Amino acid sequence: MYENLVNQGVSKDLSSDIKNNRLPGAVLFSGPEASGKLTAALETARILSCHEGGKRRFDCTCPSCLQHKSLTCSNILLLGPRDCFLEISSAKETFLAAVKANATYQVAARYLFLRSIRKLTLRFSDILWQGDKDLNKIGTIIADINENLEKLDFPRELPSFEELEEICSKLEKKALDLETDFLYDSIPVSQIRNMETWAHIKSEEGKKTIIIENAHRMQASVRNALLKILEEPPADCVFILLTSQKNAIMQTILSRVRNYSFKDRTLDEQKDVITRVFHNDAFTGSINDYLLTFLPVKPESIREQADLFFTGLAKHQIPAIADIVKACQNFNPRVELKIFLEDLALKFRPLNKTPQGAEISFEVLELLRKTWDNITLFNQTPQGALEILLRDMAALNNKGGDIFKCAVM
Repeated sequence: MYENLVNQGVSKDLSSDIKNNRLPGAVLFSGPEASGKLTAALETARILSCHEGGKRRFDCTCPSCLQHKSLTCSNILLLGPRDCFLEISSAKETFLAAVKANATYQVAARYLFLRSIRKLTLRFSDILWQGDKDLNKIGTIIADINENLEKLDFPRELPSFEELEEICSKLEKKALDLETDFLYDSIPVSQIRNMETWAHIKSEEGKKTIIIENAHRMQASVRNALLKILEEPPADCVFILLTSQKNAIMQTILSRVRNYSFKDRTLDEQKDVITRVFHNDAFTGSINDYLLTFLPVKPESIREQADLFFTGLAKHQIPAIADIVKACQNFNPRVELKIFLEDLALKFRPLNKTPQGAEISFEVLELLRKTWDNITLFNQTPQGALEILLRDMAALNNKGGDIFKCAVM
């Protein structure tokens, strides 16, 4: 069990509880980002449905395990926001390199790429999006993605390398479009209600597994709706909540789940994961740092643009917003926007040295959150949102008596 969960001791606790039928109907996997929580959740779903109950290994070839390995099993629902694009791009590079070199890990790399795409598309299940105004648009993109995935899926023979590159690039682009245009920042309450209806339909075979990623980012209405089904979960369902911020989970939910803590892997352990999963033994940083190398615009370049924005504001030299947006390629994927706004937030930390500065710094953070929401929730253009941010920050600077100059290093 959990052979694909690298350098996480919690796998022993999970294995023991499953073997001894002690796994409850609702659990929480808590721990740092990139610590393997989603991998463990998907593996738990596979193990609970395995037809070869005594074996339950990842290399099991029973029909259920084969479906779970390729993430095509109908007994899983996956909800919650996630930045999938970087994992898809890194998996694509690993897969293409393996095929080109006819490497021994070619099958594993193929699964890696297929699963990276489906970790995104699973969040767009018709079950969850039933009744949503965007369902038809989403369905068109999903159909295109699935058509191309079928050309790569087992047991089909892979096409020529040139055609394979083309298919992978199409999948990467469509996945980015899907994530950018439709993936929410917080689960809509309608999806919890749709999930609840599905959960109460008796499973024809095996356990149903409902995985909710980034559970700490649920709105109050969503948490309350989820709480109702966690109070009395259906007998053939297992709920797995994932979070990197356990303290942000409401106490009434915590009281209804068993927590499994995932540790923060050491740098050497993270390098081992990169080597074993992505077959890159040259990279020496963390998993998150490795994934960021697949951004269209490098993180250091994004931070340079944030510096231009901040310095211009502090020195009353209006920054060229259009040029900043162009340099960041319209902040697509949106993880680029996250890096930009987080770097801006860091630049205002020196203001916290005084009571007035701390108050202004708090208001800055609220403006940055509003900017994120304007772009990711309300579909405002990055240029329009940043122009509003510039205007509001300039007004805040004037209110504080030109206080931003105190934050310029």
